[in-house]
Amino acid sequence: MMSDMPKATANGIEIEYDTFGNPEHPAMLLIMGLACQMILWHEDFCQRLADLGYFVIRFDNRDVGLSTKFDHLGNPKVGRLLLLRRLKRPFATPYALTDMVDDACGLLDALEVERAHVVGVSMGGMIAQLMALRAPYRVLSLCSWMSTTGSSRHTRPKSRALRALLKRPENTLEGRLAHSVVLQRAIGSPPPLFDAAQARKNAELGYRRTDYMWGFARQFAAILAAAPRDAALANLQMPALVMHGTVDPLIPVKAGIATAAAIPGSQLELLEGVGHDIPRGIWPRVLAALDRNAKRASPDYTPQLQTQTVARAR
Repeated sequence: MMSDMPKATANGIEIEYDTFGNPEHPAMLLIMGLACQMILWHEDFCQRLADLGYFVIRFDNRDVGLSTKFDHLGNPKVGRLLLLRRLKRPFATPYALTDMVDDACGLLDALEVERAHVVGVSMGGMIAQLMALRAPYRVLSLCSWMSTTGSSRHTRPKSRALRALLKRPENTLEGRLAHSVVLQRAIGSPPPLFDAAQARKNAELGYRRTDYMWGFARQFAAILAAAPRDAALANLQMPALVMHGTVDPLIPVKAGIATAAAIPGSQLELLEGVGHDIPRGIWPRVLAALDRNAKRASPDYTPQLQTQTVARAR
């Protein structure tokens, strides 16, 4: 385990985080997805956001990377939870996505950041949506990227993608490297955007930082237990951007379209030929879209008074 980054005490846990840019600039909080360490928000990507005039914050969610782990709460059986969800039967989980929202808000508190532009990918997009719903006074603008409202109508992954996601890798460096390439081939963008060498490099950086991988089932349980947010999202009153790859096999593009339709005034950015990943080749377009959306929030923005001027995405 290695760390050269700071930790914050937030919501009763320790959260590993990193920042880029001037703390006096508007904050942009980046929330990563299921079982993914914050380093998947590439340093160059974060620095480019900082160069656009933002104080960029990335962090490890609970149960991943170098933030607090929850082994004492047990390890849910993912197959059983998938069955119970399919049967629409209730089940208990070690913690909820709302706890992860409280973690994010607590991190902002620790950094003395009142409000932030909030960007979340995949599970991080779900957390970002819930943060906008539960604490709209903390969210200057919202970006939900390759994510979903939680409605089962829009979130059925391709079987190959789900199998790759749920396959447990051998917990060795070579095992994790091989698994990462297989997983990214299954869920990520097709060539020429797919970069096997970068997938291996990301996996090696993550493994050398920490080989911990047991939080996956608890985070996945929190996703499965979350109630659909379609109806609640209709109440959001802040600039919102929804981005989604058109060939995403894990969370289908229709989930992104449905998310944009649920949020009044949202802007929909469909990324042609992109899967469930953040390939370097799309960075310029993504950075420009994030900057445009953030600029829709004026410095004196208040959620209750925000006027929607952008047509609802269909």
